[in-house]
Amino acid sequence: MRAGILFSAVGHASSLFLAISFTLCVLFDLMFPEHAMFEAWQKLLPGFEWISWKSYFIGLAWSYGYGWYFALIWVPIYNFVVTRARA
Repeated sequence: MRAGILFSAVGHASSLFLAISFTLCVLFDLMFPEHAMFEAWQKLLPGFEWISWKSYFIGLAWSYGYGWYFALIWVPIYNFVVTRARA
């Protein structure tokens, strides 16, 4: 029996979650500009400016990358803890 979880599964799942969330936030900001979050994105997503297609894809790429960063840190910690708990 295999202990732990797959790095690639968590990486893709986390990245897709953040990319979809980013896209929904962009759509929300376009519909309700008085509640826009683009100032926060400019700090969190280097190269992001409001609003252009190029900027959207830069933000999407950073969001996807943050998902892999999360997986890179979280999966080894989780797998270590699960292995120790089973021992």
